[in-house]
Parts: sequence; C-alpha cells; structure tokens
Amino acid sequence: MSENQSQTQMSQQSTHDDTKNKPYSILVTGATGFIGARLISHLSELGYSIKGMSRRTIPDTPNVKYVKADVFDVSQLENALNGVDIAYYLLHSMEGSKDHWKEFASREKIQAKNFLEAATKAGVKRIIYLGGLVNDSLDLSPHMKSRKEVGEILSSGNIPVTELRASLIIGAQGGSYAMLRYLVERLPVMVCPSWVKSLAQPIAVDDVIDYLSGCIIHPETIGKIYEIGGKDKMTYEQLMRVYAKYLNKSLFVIQIPFLTTRLSSYWVDLITPVKASLARPLIDSLVHDTIVTDNAITKIIPLRLKSVIDAIDIATKEIRENPPDTPLREERTGFKINQKLLLASLITMALVGTTYYWLDDRSELFEPVWILAGVFWYIVIITAIVFVKSKTRLGFLIGGILSWVTLAFWLFDNFYVMFETSLIIDKPNELITIRNFVWAALSTLAVIASHNTFHKIIDYQYKGKPI
Repeated sequence: MSENQSQTQMSQQSTHDDTKNKPYSILVTGATGFIGARLISHLSELGYSIKGMSRRTIPDTPNVKYVKADVFDVSQLENALNGVDIAYYLLHSMEGSKDHWKEFASREKIQAKNFLEAATKAGVKRIIYLGGLVNDSLDLSPHMKSRKEVGEILSSGNIPVTELRASLIIGAQGGSYAMLRYLVERLPVMVCPSWVKSLAQPIAVDDVIDYLSGCIIHPETIGKIYEIGGKDKMTYEQLMRVYAKYLNKSLFVIQIPFLTTRLSSYWVDLITPVKASLARPLIDSLVHDTIVTDNAITKIIPLRLKSVIDAIDIATKEIRENPPDTPLREERTGFKINQKLLLASLITMALVGTTYYWLDDRSELFEPVWILAGVFWYIVIITAIVFVKSKTRLGFLIGGILSWVTLAFWLFDNFYVMFETSLIIDKPNELITIRNFVWAALSTLAVIASHNTFHKIIDYQYKGKPI
C-alpha cells in the first residue's frame, strides 16, 4: 500500500465510527441486484443511512436514498458519489445481450476505471469490492480473470480498497443457486463435464452480507484482500447430490470429460431459466478449485458460518415464499394454456401414431427401416413430453422440431391426393388418408403451441427482473 493510502487509512480509522451519524455517506452499487438489495436492507436495519445506485429510477425508502446513474457516464457517477465516504462496488457485466456478453471483460474494465475516477473526484475515502475466489497460479477463465483485474483497477488509485473474494454463493435469486436448483429438480439423470469434480466452498449469501457489512466497523480490513467461503468444502457434483437429498430425489450423474464450458452453458440455457450468457461465467468459475487458502477474515469478523444444507434450506424457503416477479408469471395463463395444448397434442400424436401398426394395411410399414424410424419417433416424442412437462426450453424446442417433421411426413403421405403419385410408400386407403389429415391438424396445433411457449420462455430469460 502506498504512503497516500496509509494516510487515508489512518483518516478512515478515525472517522469510521461517525459513519452512522453522517447521512447517506455509504453508497451501494447494483442496488437492485442479488447482493446489493440484500446489503442495503441489512445496513438499513443496522441503522445506517444509505445511497443505493441503480440504472433505473427507484423510489426512496426509510434510510435509503436511491440515485440513478449509468456506470459508463462519469458525470452521473460523480453526482451519485457526492458526499459518500464508503462505496460498495458490486457491479458486473455478465448479463445482457449476446454481443454485450462477448465484450464483458472490456466493459468491466471501463466500469471500474470510470468508478475509480469518479470516486477520486468525489473524495470517497474507501471502496469495498466483492470479487471471485481465484487461484493466481492457474490459467484463469475470462470471467475470473476479469474479476481479478477489476480489483486491481480499483486498487490502482489512492483510495484504499477492501476486496472480498468469494467462492460459490448460495441464495435465493442468485445465479448459482438457480442453476443448481433447476438442474437437480428437472433432471433425474444428469450428463456432466469434468468441472463437476472441482472443489468449491459454497457460502450462504447471508454470511457474505455479514462480511461486507462487517468491513465497515473493522478498519483493519482497509486496503486488504480476503478470501471468504462457507463451512463445507465439496465438489459441484456433491453439492447437487446434497440438494437432491434435501428434495428426497434420486440423482444419477454421468460424466463426459469432453463436454466444454460453452456446450455446458448452452445445455443449462435449454434446461434452466439461467441464460447462457450468465451460465458460462458461472461454469467457468467452477473449472478450477475455489476454496479458501487464507482464512484471515474469520479472525477479524468471526461468524458462525452456515452449512451448505442450511444455506440451501434458507434459499429454498425464501424462493417459495417470494418467487421472482417475471414476465413468465405475468403471462402464466397464456403460457400454461400453450403448454397443456402442446402436451395434449404430443400425447394424442403418439396415440394416433399406433394406428400405423393396427389400422394401416401397407406391408412396407413393417420393413426394418420403417420399424426403426417408428421406434426413434416414439423415443423423441416421449423425450419431448418429459421436458415440456418440466417447462424447459429444450422440451419446447424438441416438440416444435418433431411437430414440423411429423406434419411434413403426413402431408407427404397424402401427396397423391393432389398429384396422383406417392412420395413415401404405396398410396394409403381413404380411411388412412383422413387419419393423415387429422394428424396434420394435430401437428399444426403442436407447432403453434411449441412456438408460443418457446418464445415465452425466452421472454422470461432475457427480459426478467432488471439488475
């Protein structure tokens, strides 16, 4: 730490007790985010008057004044930081559009530089930053490398920075918990890459909040880097099994070593409401072990850390009592109607499909190639029904593709009606021709329903609760 930082630390030590008496001298960025909203609520309960910074306009609440500021606009940041002594930096650029996600590292650097510049001009005395637990000796993923670089940028000025590097955070509304919850709840059999064997030290979000708030009353944390983790150390596979046991569910894991983090993120995107742009950085952070190697923070801020099962229990109860307010809930009636319509269409298609083997009199249908095609069609339709019932994008995608293929097949089978020739096998009789047109109508319903549900899921994932 530089001489200027040492002098600033001495000043901070002499004034930190006055923080409560100086209104709105604490600023929390990401005020509506997973961590920011909780931290603001906690500090307010402790009697602090806080500023909450967000990109959107939010009405003030007791002890909390919200300021609107874009982190890419230094002047807006200066205005938000006016009169602030302690600033919590809880910003990231993992979410957003696909194009934005590709540039997240450069965006995070710009954010950090702008914030440091504005904080310096505003006379901020201290920055507290929540980063990710990294192993400096390893080749870091882009996400974890960016988290580390943000901390270095914030620390490059004259304002002392306290950096807390956290392992996997478990809490309602958090991306890590959402990914865990939906994967375990929706998939009795899970195909996983090698990263599920990496060690983590999951920490309850409430413990993270206690560490963040505790830094205010412990001036010895000024200008230091601390690692924070929970009570238990386990692999991500073990974490999934713990959650499955909590739900009294069986979980079978099949490991595929060559499944990359990119493919894994797309799979998570199709199975859970966690979009790929957020899933990939979360998965990247699990590629290497993320366990605490220096527990110095526990001696300064002693906490009774929660176990993984306690953290899961708290998060699960909270999500049940306060489910997220998303467009999917607002449009739940239309979504449920389309989902039930798709399920009914797929089941009816499967039942009507059996008539090929007891009503259709064409001998070609019993040749091996058509038997195999029929078996494959039923495997796909059963898979679609299972995933549609679980409300996954994958189910709606499979259901839509299957419906289009089936619609085309039945129309081709009736091609002779208009053109006096058959495209597939011998011409069907009149009864089978009528059946094919009924099937075509069912397939059309399935196509429409799958399209509607698939795009409502996209609305939910990409236009959800703003952060």
